[in-house]
This record gives sequence, structure tokens and C-alpha cells, in this order.
Amino acid sequence: MTNLDPLLRTGSQRGRRNDWSASLIVASLAGAFGSSFLYGYNLSVVNAPTVFVKKFYNETWERRYNQSIPEETVTLLWTISVSIFAIGGLVGALIVTPAVKYFGRKRTLLLNNVFAIVAALLMAFSQLAGVLEMIILGRFIMGIDAGVSLSALPMYLSEISPKQIRGSLGQITAILICVGVFSGQVLGLPEIFGKESMWPYLFGMIIVPSLIQMAVLPFLPESPRFLLLERHDTKAAEKAFQTFLGKSDVSYEVEDVLEESRVQRNMQIASIFQLLCDSSKRWQILTVIVTMACYQLCGLNAIWFYTNEIFKGAGLSSEIIPYVTLSTGGIEILAAIFSGLVIERLGRRPLLIGGFGLMVLFFVVLTVCMTLQDQAVWLRYLSIVCILAIIASFCIGPGGIPFVLTGEFFAQSQRPAAFMIAGIINWLCNFAVGLLFPYIQKGLQTYCFLVFAVACLAGATFLFFVLPETKNKTLAEINQAFARKKVPLEIREMDQFEAKSKSMQEQEHNLSSTLENGESKNRIV
Repeated sequence: MTNLDPLLRTGSQRGRRNDWSASLIVASLAGAFGSSFLYGYNLSVVNAPTVFVKKFYNETWERRYNQSIPEETVTLLWTISVSIFAIGGLVGALIVTPAVKYFGRKRTLLLNNVFAIVAALLMAFSQLAGVLEMIILGRFIMGIDAGVSLSALPMYLSEISPKQIRGSLGQITAILICVGVFSGQVLGLPEIFGKESMWPYLFGMIIVPSLIQMAVLPFLPESPRFLLLERHDTKAAEKAFQTFLGKSDVSYEVEDVLEESRVQRNMQIASIFQLLCDSSKRWQILTVIVTMACYQLCGLNAIWFYTNEIFKGAGLSSEIIPYVTLSTGGIEILAAIFSGLVIERLGRRPLLIGGFGLMVLFFVVLTVCMTLQDQAVWLRYLSIVCILAIIASFCIGPGGIPFVLTGEFFAQSQRPAAFMIAGIINWLCNFAVGLLFPYIQKGLQTYCFLVFAVACLAGATFLFFVLPETKNKTLAEINQAFARKKVPLEIREMDQFEAKSKSMQEQEHNLSSTLENGESKNRIV
């Protein structure tokens, strides 16, 4: 055994390197570029043209009604334009389950580009048409695209990747979200599209990633698990495995999926209600709900809100701040890449719990710094460090791992419903934060960060006690790990039941032996 250990270790390392085939990398990048990249881009792209779009709203209103628009109405229209993105995301999360069931994972991503292209055209030509409602409608449709893609993309990536690199490949979703945010910041600079005559191009650029995805993704296979378990097309599934894994012998992978198929032979695609009623998945569902809720409630939106104010407090001029803000986008990308590199070594659990824990620490320090910054100048610069640290802590774990876990927790028949639940929680919390944060900020001022610190602490505590490590584990092993997390009361009850049954068996055995001895004595007499 000892002589074989180095060979086995070398073979596993070689296999892990070979897991990254060219087709797998292209599929993940093309899928994420037209999906999660656009989600990140649309989060940041509305910041730079805010003043110009409000001016466009005012001019359109004056032309239409021959009177100037009240300032409150402009603010309301712009707030609707920004927040309606989350409403569209909720609609997208609701339609993703039937879409991936009937069209498949890859085709759903391709068809989803129709929403992005229509939204881009509406928003880009709104100024030319002189119709402000085109921006609001475009943001809503763009939200539908984001709602579909944030569920369909992680589902597709989790099903095409080997379990050895499932976490790293899943982190591509988070990395491209960060790249999208950074791209929106760069294109919004005054030297590019961040000026009055060019702001429609910021929205028109949405069409570019969609066209690239539509050009690349059709040449790549559908999810092999979808083909095998839901379409029952063994030949197509074998070809898909061969393409993604870069090898001709895929008998082990096919047999592994077929083994799962035998377990769920009589199971159909589960609905949300059926999944929620499945007692064996109760802890998995609760974990998904908590992680997706904390994903939105952890306070990153508050950080974006306060960034400019903190930079101004540190003595930076208004002209320099947009360029310094790029550092936040750069930190996001570096932290997300770091997470993708170490997730298969450290695991999901320490990165997720550690990320939330670090956010609690830096939120508390940031609150102290902003409260006392007038008493010491150096506290203003420490506030900038805290902002970058909070962003990095988020991207290391909470920024992408929740999407990975949702794909790992559930069987093929339950995965669409699970991603729908995750999407609904994600977008409802997104909308709630956008709606309630202005009131929280107005009432608590700088102490609003403590609210988010409590949310992060609650999430980290729950995950510490409930979440098992899922790195390199099969679905059956993950289910067993969750089963062991159940309260020991059930175990004690089982032990008591087994003890009672054993004592009853012993009594029956003693009684039978006594009767047999009596019968033998009678025979002798």
C-alpha cells in the first residue's frame, strides 16, 4: 500500500490538471460573459449617467406637459428606474425552472439573450425617441435577463464540471460579476461614455456580450447530465462528456450519472412545493435561503453608497474620486480570482464563514472610524482601508459560493426548483435592501453598518453549525453530511429504541429457552 501511495497521488494530481479542458474553459467564459458579466455591468452602469438621465427626464416632461417636472418626481422616476431591475430579476427567477426543463441549460442561456438585446435597444434609443419610459421598461427587461442567467448559468456550470474543480468553475460566475462591475465603472469615466452626449452608449454596450455569447455557445454541447437524465440521450451525453472532459473514455462519468438516475428512476422534475415538502432536504433548503439572503443583506450596497463620501472625507477631490473608485472594482476582481484558486484546497465552508466573519470585523471598525473621524485625521484613511477590506471579504466567499452550493446540494430532478427558490430569495432581498436602506441610513447614519454586521454575524453563526464541507463530495456524501448535522435528539431516540428492542429480544430469547428446557424435562419424565 505504501509503495502505491505516491503513484495514486501523482495520478490524482495529473487528473486534476487534465480536468481543465479547452472546451470547459470556453463554455464557462462564454456562458458567464453573456450572463453574470451583464448582471455586474448593470449594477454599476447606472451610477455615472445619473445626472444626465435625470436631465433627460426633465426635458422630456417639459416637452410633453409644457411644465417643469418637480424635483421629487424626478427622484421618484429615477428610483423606479434603478429598483425595477430587481422586480425584473424576480420575474426571471420565476420563469427559469420551466425554461431549463423544456429548453435545456444551454438553450435557455442563448434564448435569454433576446431579453438583453431588446433591453439594450430600448435604453440606447430612449434619448433619440424622447421617451423616458423606454429606460424604465429596458431596466425591467434587463432584470428578467439577470434573473434567468443567475440561475441557469450556475446550473449549467455545476453540471458540466468534474467534481474535483466544481467549486473553482462555479466561481467564474462571481469573477465575471466583478469584471462586469469594473467594466461599468471604466466605461462610465468622463473620457469614455460618462458625459452628456455619450450616456446612451453605456446602455447600448449591453448588446456586445450577448452577441459574443450567441456566437460561441451554439458550438458547445448541452449539459451532459441534462441529456442523460432528462432527455435520455446516451450518445449525445457521451459526446458532451468527451468534449468537456477532453478524453475519449467517459464510461466512469456516464455510469456515475446513471447510478444517480437509478436512485431517482421514478422521480419527475420536482416543483417548489414538492421540494419544500421533502423532509430529507429541509436543512439544504434552509442553508440556501440563509446564504442567498445574507448575499444581499450583508451590506455591500451600503458600501457603494458611502464610498464617495468617505473618499471626500479623506481629502480627495471630486475629479479624482471616479478614478479612485476603480480600485474597489479591481479589489473585487482580485479577491474573486483568489477565491477561485483556493476554493478546492480550503473548501467552501471556511471561505464562506470566514468571509462573513471578516465583514463583521471590518463593519465594526468602519463604524468606529466614521463616528470618530473628526477627532483624528488618520481615521479617515483607515475608513478607506475598511471599505476595500469589506469588498475583498465579500468576494472571497459570500460573493460566489452561494451559487456553487445550490448546485451541489440537490439532485438533477430537484435542481431547477432549488435555483428558483434561491433566485426568489436573492431578488426579494435585493428589492428590500434598495427600498429600506435609505430609511435605515437616514435614521441611523453611520451606525447603519452595525445592522449589516448583525446580518453577517447571524449568517456566519448559522453556517458554522449547519453547513458541512462539500468539496470533492458526491450528492450522497453531502446528504449524509447534512443528516449527521441533525440534532442529537433523534439519535438519542433511535438509541433508546434500539436498546428497548434489544432488551425485548433478550427477554424473548430467555423465555423461549425456558420453555425449551421445560419441554425437555417433560420428555425425560
